[in-house]
Amino acid sequence: MTARALAAIALALALYGCVNREAAAPGTLVLGIEADPRSLDPRMYTDAAATKAGGLLFNGLLARDDNGALVPDLAESWESPSPTRYVLHLRGGVKFHDGRALTSRDVKATIEWMLDPANASPRRSAFEMLASIETPDELTVAFNLTEPTSPFLGELTQPIVPEGAGPEMAERPVGTGPFAFVENRHEERLVLRANHDYFEGAARLRGVIFKIIPDETVRALELERGGVHLLMNPITPDLLPRYRANPRLRVVTRRGTNYSYLGFNLDDPLTGDVAVRRAIAYAIDRQSVITHILKGLATSASGMLSPVNEYYEPDVAAYDYDPARARSILDAAGYRDPDGGGPLPRFTLRYATSQNEIRKRIAEVFQWQLAQAGIGLDIRSYEWGAFYDSIRKGAFQMFSLTWVGLYDPDIYRHVFHSASTPPQGANRGRFRDARVDLLTELGRRTTGEERRRAYSEVQKIVAERLPYVSLWHGVNVAVMRANVNGFALAPDENLASLRRVWIGPEK
Repeated sequence: MTARALAAIALALALYGCVNREAAAPGTLVLGIEADPRSLDPRMYTDAAATKAGGLLFNGLLARDDNGALVPDLAESWESPSPTRYVLHLRGGVKFHDGRALTSRDVKATIEWMLDPANASPRRSAFEMLASIETPDELTVAFNLTEPTSPFLGELTQPIVPEGAGPEMAERPVGTGPFAFVENRHEERLVLRANHDYFEGAARLRGVIFKIIPDETVRALELERGGVHLLMNPITPDLLPRYRANPRLRVVTRRGTNYSYLGFNLDDPLTGDVAVRRAIAYAIDRQSVITHILKGLATSASGMLSPVNEYYEPDVAAYDYDPARARSILDAAGYRDPDGGGPLPRFTLRYATSQNEIRKRIAEVFQWQLAQAGIGLDIRSYEWGAFYDSIRKGAFQMFSLTWVGLYDPDIYRHVFHSASTPPQGANRGRFRDARVDLLTELGRRTTGEERRRAYSEVQKIVAERLPYVSLWHGVNVAVMRANVNGFALAPDENLASLRRVWIGPEK
């Protein structure tokens, strides 16, 4: 373990008494997380913490298995009598946590609420292809599309809320999931209880507590003393030998579908210049970070989709570590070195990141690497909520984040279409490219080889224009108490397996 990690543990020990020591009830699993969900309304949330919690509170019409295939959830079957019509048949006997029976009206109301511009749902664009929604009976819902849309079924993983649900869902969610909401104390804990009426059978756990512990070292100490049962990404790899040596803990890893990247504000005079972004791409030594900081728990990425995705395009512009080329690009673009390779930078960029320890360490490595090309990096680390809000509002020059659970290539439309800026989508950098707009729209309407060709070209354009600089695809990591049984780490970090988890006696 590094001296820095040991010093962090010593500091955390000094603060140890500040951690909430309230014991969980027997049979309740405590999950330590970095930040609390920004909103618990599934029609509105976009952050990872909310998505994980939402997977326990809600169900969609469909779900994805570990291979990314669509499987039944609230809908037990479906058919598509034409390319623009989908008919889904709901399970009977499903109840919301407040006792109301699920009907097709709830499905219709959920999606129509997101389509209402007044609600500013970030999921609105996912359903803009809908011409109408029919509810011929309580257990049948039919969707009529304006045109064939390949990713439509994938959008039906959207969680369903009761008809008439309003903004109160953000704080007091009501779903159909295996766990029901009890309370949410912001910056402290989110408490759920087992839903004994769950349509697939009650969970073995009594409940789940998401315990908010921003400092990773304190999370580690809480895990080791038994105040927390489970930790998941992000976990600093330097701590893994310590965890593995502890007979009361168990470490599991699994290849994930997550994608880490550098994002840029393209309306900014500096980061809006593709020459600057291209120089940054060459100046970053990804493999060094993967080897020395991530300890091999990642593979270098060339784009959003991993090589296991059927739409992955390998033949895109590559940016191997080459600081000399980075300097040459900046020279050609007119960003002259003021002192011929000395300590003065050509310019300085503000780099926003969270207060997570590993993200701050990576930022410091980037700072050193970019300095070799004459680019200064002013690192600004923020509490997670403030950091995420600033990214959504476009108040940044440069930042790093991770997308989790990427399956369908339609993610390129959500992230890079010019009409997909927040709150309508996730084009936070304000990227604009008419060809990408056209191709991502074409990719939605087509299937087979035509769709593959569209997204192949999109990946090539994005790799050339660099609204993102790709970093790596991560390996998911979880550490748990040895008496936690039945937990399975999912590629997209979902917590669905908690329904089958039980806590045995400590040995």
